[in-house]
Amino acid sequence: MSKDPNLPGKPSQAVSQFLDQVARTPVKSSAADAGRLIFALDATASREPMWDSACRIQAEMFAETASLGGLQVQLCYYRGFQQFHCDRWCTDTAHLQQQMAQVRCLGGATQIGRVLEHCVIEARQHKVQALVFIGDAIEEATDPLCATAGQLGLLNVPVFIFQEGRSAQVTRAFQQIAQLSGGACVPFDHHSANELRDLLTAVAVYAAGGRKALENFSRRAGPGVALLTRQFKDR
Repeated sequence: MSKDPNLPGKPSQAVSQFLDQVARTPVKSSAADAGRLIFALDATASREPMWDSACRIQAEMFAETASLGGLQVQLCYYRGFQQFHCDRWCTDTAHLQQQMAQVRCLGGATQIGRVLEHCVIEARQHKVQALVFIGDAIEEATDPLCATAGQLGLLNVPVFIFQEGRSAQVTRAFQQIAQLSGGACVPFDHHSANELRDLLTAVAVYAAGGRKALENFSRRAGPGVALLTRQFKDR
């Protein structure tokens, strides 16, 4: 039986593609402009089994970028019946971790459209370096999501999607959103938690401090981030 080309590839293949896209992503134009990263989460009931692991990985990302002093993060999540929450822009790692710890999963439909539309509004007010989204499902029409993702592409805001689960239909939609925005999509599961932690942190480090900060981070991170640094040097 042939492999469905729309399913996520092997971890090494997905990581390589993800890193290549991060390497092509524009970074802030001047050191005076603090990098801004929107971190959005699906907090519906289906995410609950992986929630603690996701919180740990996200906390490590926040801690890593705190030392750079140049990254503002806005935490967003949806859950329940049309509950959509956006926290204030923040550079305080302790506050971000506290906010994450207070979020509890609650059954409800996906609201990815609201996430993307919110990002468009924020990016039109002030430059946003990237949107990171972690989710496992899409229960909305794909065409409107792709249209909004295209707007983000025009605003130079790449969407980096970490997908839980192996649904081919969800993968196709996530890949389209990522591609139209100039971002990338990579699988997210407990088997590759350490690798994904490094990839997630790499996006944040690059948004905050640019290429030099990423090179410094790669000396301590896994081989996937080292590959990203080598790609930068070859450009």
